[in-house]
Amino acid sequence: MNYPTIQQVEEANIFRLCEWSRFLDSPGMCAIGRDDFESVLQFQLVILNRIIERRGELGGFTPGISKQLGWSSR
Repeated sequence: MNYPTIQQVEEANIFRLCEWSRFLDSPGMCAIGRDDFESVLQFQLVILNRIIERRGELGGFTPGISKQLGWSSR
């Protein structure tokens, strides 16, 4: 699953934010061993932190959402 843009994060609903929280790779994973690892890591950290912040603003990761998402990425 690719990292969303900041605009996509700002427009996402709680379900989508929780889906990203559960299934996105850790920041920087796609750039391991590359020269741009540090910049990719920092960029993805900003996005992931905003996902987590918005998720909290919209009510958090509830048991109901967790059940809907399951544990298999789509």
